[in-house]
Amino acid sequence: MLRSVGSSRRTPLCLACVLALALAGMGLLARSALVQPVAPGAALAEAAGAFLAALAPEQVARVQRPFDDPQRTDWHFIPKFARKGLPLREMTPAQEKLALGLLAAAVSQPGFAKARSIMELDEILRVHEGASARNIRDPKRYFFTIFGTPGATTPWALSVEGHHLSLNFVLRDGRLVDSTPQFLGANPAEVRGALPGLPAAGTRILRDEEQIAFDLLAALDAGQRARALIAAECPKDIRAAGTPQPPAEPPAGIPHRDLTPAQRDILHRLVDAYCASMVAEVADERRALIAAAPGGWDALHFAWAGATAPGTGHYYRVEGPTFVIEFVNVQPDAEGNPANHIHCVWRDRTGDFDLPAVAGD
Repeated sequence: MLRSVGSSRRTPLCLACVLALALAGMGLLARSALVQPVAPGAALAEAAGAFLAALAPEQVARVQRPFDDPQRTDWHFIPKFARKGLPLREMTPAQEKLALGLLAAAVSQPGFAKARSIMELDEILRVHEGASARNIRDPKRYFFTIFGTPGATTPWALSVEGHHLSLNFVLRDGRLVDSTPQFLGANPAEVRGALPGLPAAGTRILRDEEQIAFDLLAALDAGQRARALIAAECPKDIRAAGTPQPPAEPPAGIPHRDLTPAQRDILHRLVDAYCASMVAEVADERRALIAAAPGGWDALHFAWAGATAPGTGHYYRVEGPTFVIEFVNVQPDAEGNPANHIHCVWRDRTGDFDLPAVAGD
């Protein structure tokens, strides 16, 4: 199945635009600095080239790897010490700006804001965990890796990864052809206390990903809810975390075709909540692929497990022939508040990392 990014209803932004937006968001540049647009693949290649050019040789050796390096498909979101690539912590301020500009070129403005906020949450964890946090809680322990040589002629890939963040992109012939796994997490899911300079109390970085699913569950009648519920207990985490390909199990839950028009609209909004983190070209193509797959939108299923109200562990997934979304909120936050720790992911059922799908899919 084709997964290359096609035409869009929105004009894509050039590198100068995304850098301007990213830096404006950090208070470093006015938004009036926007200029001529180019395609997202070209903007990504330009941003990657500028980032690599600013690095010292020993830094390039850590950032840039061959396209076929096995680490390209080695991803995870847990707070571990050893990761591929170069972290923001080991960059100069100028290099860090270029790295963040590269991230801004890869995702939408809301996606960039979510990624930066997720990084900031690690500082909240560091404060709450104290000495037990060691050096692993750090809003600058987010690593950038480039596989291959950015450009229009050879395949290359980008990974931006750290605790609760794993964003992966593949480009071929200058075109962005895959953007998964797309993992976002939040601990705390809702910020309960204020810390100076960090997300304010009441902040829910992944509010839409959680609340719209509750809205859909609430909209189901008793019979529909019984079909959507696949387990009384919430699983401990998303399936196949860190594996190169998503699970090949058949879809479960209630199908789109058995929802009312109003319920379908809520399900579409839930899918859009995940698409919104990607540039418009990627979001548009994800929707187009859903419509073009066998059964179209009616092939989608919505499944729920665990509690049906916030505050206790809950889980859902949305899946069809081309993708699977999984969401789980079961772990406590650093202060011990139950079910205040989100993991959620969008994966490509036709093959993460622009690889063939696993057997049985």
